[in-house]
Amino acid sequence: MDVSKPLFWRDSRMPHVELRKVTDGRQVCYAAHSHAQWSIGAITEGKSTFCYREDRCQVGAEDLVLINPDWVHACNPIDNQPWAYLMLYIDTEWLTALRYQLGLLDEPEWEDIGTAIVSEQHFYLGYCQMASCLLNSQTDLQAKQTAVIEYLSDLMGALTIKRIQPAESVPNVLRELAHYLDENAAEEVSLEDMCLRSGYSSGHLIRTFKRHFSLTPHAYQINRRIQRGQQELKRGRPIADVALTSGFTDQPHFQRTFKRVVAATPNQYRQSLLSDKVKAAPHK
Repeated sequence: MDVSKPLFWRDSRMPHVELRKVTDGRQVCYAAHSHAQWSIGAITEGKSTFCYREDRCQVGAEDLVLINPDWVHACNPIDNQPWAYLMLYIDTEWLTALRYQLGLLDEPEWEDIGTAIVSEQHFYLGYCQMASCLLNSQTDLQAKQTAVIEYLSDLMGALTIKRIQPAESVPNVLRELAHYLDENAAEEVSLEDMCLRSGYSSGHLIRTFKRHFSLTPHAYQINRRIQRGQQELKRGRPIADVALTSGFTDQPHFQRTFKRVVAATPNQYRQSLLSDKVKAAPHK
């Protein structure tokens, strides 16, 4: 097994969970990006630089990082030093329902979590045990479902949930523009068109949009294209088809951008899904 390649675990019977394992993170470099899911990662070896919105810090072995959906971030190696990690991506609606059922939310609506780093060994060890359970092909479905629910219930319940300070309100015109880019991620939306829709000059639009969304309008749209591509790859679609339907000019362009954002090739991301389909027996 090539330890420099990331491993992705998925099971179609647990569509709300995806696990990524990286054994040699020196080969893994991310551009600033965001996920539609809530995610939690465990540094299992070494150290890395964690950039989260406007904050930048160093995290090391036995630290957990918690990342809210749509919050821009990046985690990268330090001077080619060894580091390894496990990253779990959780469907936001599923986690919202769990938190609401636990009595941690007043309404069944997503609420961002203010804590970004957890360094308590209890949670780190529990996370590693849960990840080991998911990666073990001999463990049955119910045990995996139980491991995920028990761990997240423990973490959500015991974690001091810091209330997010109300952010500067996003102007409606920018909110509408972001929604338009979401809906038309695969289309080529020009800067001129964005300016016409918003009524902003190009310079003002880029500065203001980035202040509210942590990405320029162009980077925001590229990020959405990659998220769409990931969903299509999970369904087993051919990479060339995914490249075109996601809005890229050709497959090489898609592959370069995908690797820059996901730190894995489309084929690496897609391969584990195919192997999981072979291994997973129908659930009756």
